[in-house]
Formats: sequence, structure tokens, C-alpha cells
Amino acid sequence: MTDIPDNRTATPAQKETSLEFRLGALGAAIPLIFFVGWAIITSVLGLSSEIGLVMGCLFGLTLGLLFCKSRWEHYAQGLFDGMAQPIGVIAVVAWFYAGMLAQVLQTGGLVEGLVWLGGISGASGGAFVGLTFVLAAVFSTAVGTGYGTTVAFSTLMYPAGVALGCDPVVLFGAILAGAIFGDNLAPVSDTTIVSATTQEADVPGVVKSRFKYSIMAAVPSLVLFVLLGNASGSVEGNGDALEAMMAQTDPTGLLMLIPFALVLVLALSGHHLITSLTWGIVSASVMIVLAGLAAPGEIMAFDPDSDTVVTGALVDGVSGYVNMAILILLIVATAHLLRLGGTMAAVTKGLMRWIGDSVRRTELAIWGIVALLNSAITINTAAEIAAAPFVRELGRKYRIHRYRRANMLDAVTSALGYIFPWGAPVLLGWATITSMQGQYGWLPVVAPTEVFPYVFHGWFLLLIMLFAAATGWGLRFEDPEEAEATVTAR
Repeated sequence: MTDIPDNRTATPAQKETSLEFRLGALGAAIPLIFFVGWAIITSVLGLSSEIGLVMGCLFGLTLGLLFCKSRWEHYAQGLFDGMAQPIGVIAVVAWFYAGMLAQVLQTGGLVEGLVWLGGISGASGGAFVGLTFVLAAVFSTAVGTGYGTTVAFSTLMYPAGVALGCDPVVLFGAILAGAIFGDNLAPVSDTTIVSATTQEADVPGVVKSRFKYSIMAAVPSLVLFVLLGNASGSVEGNGDALEAMMAQTDPTGLLMLIPFALVLVLALSGHHLITSLTWGIVSASVMIVLAGLAAPGEIMAFDPDSDTVVTGALVDGVSGYVNMAILILLIVATAHLLRLGGTMAAVTKGLMRWIGDSVRRTELAIWGIVALLNSAITINTAAEIAAAPFVRELGRKYRIHRYRRANMLDAVTSALGYIFPWGAPVLLGWATITSMQGQYGWLPVVAPTEVFPYVFHGWFLLLIMLFAAATGWGLRFEDPEEAEATVTAR
């Protein structure tokens, strides 16, 4: 496997001249400050979108140009040098391959197969809520998209679960919790890819190292979902809901678990993520055609009448990440300008005065920075990208292992993105359930403000990482000898 390049060993061509800004280090932070403010305001107004965040970042970078006292061409060159860093480019390419795999697995009917499994299980009430959490976790781990998991399971499993005597609020919480599990753990998840690449770590190693945190959060979550998942009353019309759900299911979609398992085995056994994803895409596509799960044209086809000309799951997988790909390149460039303008050094120096020689305080500071940015930016991947440079800078200063930094960054991001009532996936699930009332007039709608206490996996994951930061549980260092000296200093 090819390791992620370490940006500390830059070539002479990559070493840029520092930039001077009006207001000093604060002036260099103007692009990021504007972007975060833009994200908060558009979120509060209900206008947040990926392309909207891209525009906010572009406006911030343009505003930063006006604060730059150095020659503007040097500012522009610094911007382009930042965008060319391997950190952003690797994440973008990995996203595209992961997006293609996710769309192919969904085209093959993986979600319908999992719902069929839930429908024939005979589970009801709390047992069905627990099963929903497990199936949503499996699906999100396979496809790497928590948003897609939220929509798919809100569409199919939510009405069925309500009909089977599940508490609607807890059931919705189980769907969101299952989405968190895969978003945090899946090798093909956008947050996993970003957390690994921005901390110069390999994805398989990161996934192996964070498994213990994920499982520790998942087990008590499952218990609580089973115990609290029973509804207080029955819902009229449940027979129609079950019939409608089963009519949309097909057990042959479970065949898609084979390419998912292949990707997981290859990635965790040391193969490069792109190699693993390629084998998954190819094997899933072949199985879909041979099993008759979908027509070849649904995987990829040429349609001159289409705006894109090329259509199908592979195209959808790439196009679904284009806006986020642009955003990560722009934010990576913004972070590079922070370094050239001295902001990163100033922030790190200020934090180090509080941190001193304590690795514990370093990790608590990392936890707090990631939590703060995720509270403000409702699209969790964007928040993770914004927090990543600070996590990397602090972690490097104290030789905290890149896996540990990536895990702290991803776990807090994945958890908070699905907990806050104003979070994008929570609102997406709420909108999906609301839209189904035309089909199921009896279906209760759970408000985002009701569900956030019941997203158990998110809360446990958040608290586990806070405990790890406060106690040093699971802490690793880049250099064993340095680790011994630093632990003594603590």
C-alpha cells in the first residue's frame, strides 16, 4: 500500500514565501472566518447546501485577497499551491471511487434486501428498533453514506416499524444512529477518507484502530434501542404499511453483501483503498448483470438526450461528490493561507500556552475544536475539513499518532452531525418522513428537537472520545521513545 505523503518533507518547489496581511494573523484568517460565518447564517436560515458552501468559501478567499499586503500574485500562488497538496487531491479521488461503489450497491438493491431481512424476521417493537439499528449500520458501512442510509431507512423501515409497534422517536433515533456507525467506520465513508488523508494516515489502518471505539458505542446503543423501542399504543393501518414495505423488497439484493465484504477484506488486509474499491465496483457490476438485478444501462449508459450524455450509477456516484470535491480543495487552500499568513502558528502558540506539556490538554483542545466547528457547520464533512488543519497542527506538535488524530476528528464529526436538530442529516430524515404522510396518513412525524436525545450511538461515541482525551485511553505516539518521554512529562 502507498502511504499518504508527509507534507513536512516538502520539495523546494512546494516551499512558499510567507504572506503579510492587514490585521496580521487575524487578517489571514478572514477567508475561514467568513466561510464559517456564512455556513452558520445559511444554516439558521435553512438555506445550507454544498454549492452554497462552495460559494461562501470563494467569497471568503476573495475577501482575503483584499486584506493581503503582499503582492496579490503571491496570494494567488499560495492559493493554488494549497489546492495542489496531496491531502485534498487524494481525498477527492477516493471520494469518486467510493461514490461509484455506493451507487452500484444501491442499484443492486442492497437496501431492499436488508429491509426484506427485517420484514421476515418477525421482530416487533423494541426488537425491530434494535434490528433497524443493526441493518442501518451494515448498510451505511457498505455504502459509506450516512445521508443515503437516513433517506433509505426512513422511507422503508420507519413506516414498517411504526406499524409493528415501535416507538417513532426511538425508531428514528435508531436510523440516525445506524447512519453514524457506517459514517464513522466505513473505509469508503467520506468522513473516514477525509479524516485519514488530512492527518496523513492510511485508511485501512485508521479503520482498524477505531473499531474498538465504534463497538463500545454500538453495544450499549443496541441495548437501549431494544429496551426503549416499544410504542405505548398501536397504529391503525399497519397491515397496509407492512404490505407496502414488503412489496418494495427483494432478497436477491443481499447478494451485494459479497462485493461489500470483498472491499472490506481487501482494504483491511493492506491493499490500497483505490484498488479495493475498484474490485468492489467491478464485482458488484458483474453480479448485478448476471443476477438480473438491474439492466447494464443502469450502471452506465450513453444517452445523447441527457444533459450529462453519460448516465447511470457510476456517473451518479461521481457527480454526487463534485461539489464536496471542490469544497475540500478550497478549504485545504484556505488552511494553507492560514499557515503562510502565520495564523496557524499564532493559534497553536496560544493553545500551547494553555496546554503546556500536557498531552491530555492537547487532546481536549482537539476535541473542543472539532465539536465547535461541527456545531456551526451543519454538513459534517465540511466541518471536518475545516477542523482538520488545526487537529493536524496540534497533533504534530505533541507527536500524537496520525491514527489517533484521525479517530478524534472523525468520531466527534460523525456523532454531532446526526445529533443536533439543525444538522443536515437530521433535517433530511425529518423531511423524508414528512413527505410520506401523503402515502401513510397515519404516520407520525418526529420533530428534530424530539429525536436528538435518542441518537444513542452518537452520544456514546462523543462521550467515549471525550473520555479517551481526558484519560489518555488508547493514546498512541508517532515515536515510541518520544512517547515515553512525553508520558513522563504528563
